[in-house]
Amino acid sequence: MHDIAAAEAPPKVSPAELLQGALLDSRQRWRDLVSLVADFVFETDEWGCFTMAGPDPALAWDVSTLMGQSSASLLAEGGGGVFNPFRVTARVRHRRAWLKRGDGGIACIMFCAAPIWDVAGRVTGARGIGIDMTELDGQAAQVAATLRRAEVLDHILWRMGQEVMAPRMMAAALDALTNALGAEGAAVLLLPSGETGGRLAHVTGTGVEAVIDTAVSQLRSGETGPTQIPAPGGNPVLCVVCKTKSSEKTGLIVWRGATGRAWDRDDSLLIASASNIVRMVLEHDAVQYEMASQARTDSLTGLLNRRAFLEEVERHVTRLDRELQPGTLIFADLDHFKPVNDRLGHETGDRVLQVTAALLRKTFRPGDLVARLGGDEFAVWLNGADHMTAAERAEFLRDAVPRELTGIIGPDGPRLTMSIGIASREPGTAEPLDSVMRRADMAMYEVKRGGRGHWRVSLRKRS
Repeated sequence: MHDIAAAEAPPKVSPAELLQGALLDSRQRWRDLVSLVADFVFETDEWGCFTMAGPDPALAWDVSTLMGQSSASLLAEGGGGVFNPFRVTARVRHRRAWLKRGDGGIACIMFCAAPIWDVAGRVTGARGIGIDMTELDGQAAQVAATLRRAEVLDHILWRMGQEVMAPRMMAAALDALTNALGAEGAAVLLLPSGETGGRLAHVTGTGVEAVIDTAVSQLRSGETGPTQIPAPGGNPVLCVVCKTKSSEKTGLIVWRGATGRAWDRDDSLLIASASNIVRMVLEHDAVQYEMASQARTDSLTGLLNRRAFLEEVERHVTRLDRELQPGTLIFADLDHFKPVNDRLGHETGDRVLQVTAALLRKTFRPGDLVARLGGDEFAVWLNGADHMTAAERAEFLRDAVPRELTGIIGPDGPRLTMSIGIASREPGTAEPLDSVMRRADMAMYEVKRGGRGHWRVSLRKRS
């Protein structure tokens, strides 16, 4: 009997093994229970990577593919400012988050989550459950969709708010829109009137080359509301026209990969709302450009003003020194201009200055710098040109200025001519710009003292 009893006695189990078994059993019961009432169950580690997820499949994801993956990859609106249920540092209840489904869709999940603490009080992960709110019917579904659009637009505006300059604001907006829609990319197209094509103004993501022709054709079709059209490669493209105050037509487009799902009604409503943000950024960009332009140009002639001219010449001189190229400065002053204002009025005087500015633009190359320094004083910087080239241009102006301006003031008005001073800066001399300016200025005033209406070159004395 003793031998039989000994043979039937259960093997001894250590306390540690008993505890481990109880923990495993408890963990499995927890998973089974919450899976009955939750659509998504998870645990993450301190880096936000999944260590457990359920049920299997979870939101159309094979659970095995989620293990060890970053939980941030499931967020439909990725990036800062968006609630992340997988990286909480305090208990949360009934918080919504939009997650990417394994089948390419988007799910609205209501989460309850809590951090996991170690014995030292350090957060080492998170666990929680989520209820899928996407399939609500009737009015509740519309409310959920409206809430999602509001959250996406809030996130786009938040991302834009981190930037100051309009191009960066647009990049942030397009990036946020791409993430929110699960798109491959997004772009803003300019559609100039009188042209058949379009030009890329801003783009984020990949694959724009495959969809741009299709998008331009659709945007120019006359349809203004959001429209979906497949590109030749199968990419679903969503387009909407957004017209700015300048009346220049622009378009916002988003696209998915060739195997991506088609766009739905909620996507169309979202891109329509986003187009208003794009229009706002484009108009902000235009205002910034106009302000920058006004700060650098003369309002009457459109030429560079004194400050902008001197800044640009300094920059060009640095480049010319590096390339061992010469540069030449021209100072030009209209002769007998004051009597025009006195006798014919300031309106005629303004017209004289505008025509003179147009003549200077026509005389010099697009890469040269032309400025109105103030009053009837003008300046030109010729890149890579010596005093001989400048003298040829000056001779043309000496002859052309009186002929051009006589047509404005009439044959009985003051005879307007131009006094011109020229000074070249040879490569390798390291002559300060101030010195070049003094030489050109002195040459111009020597012309004035010598009878006006001509040009003079100031040659730098070699030491």
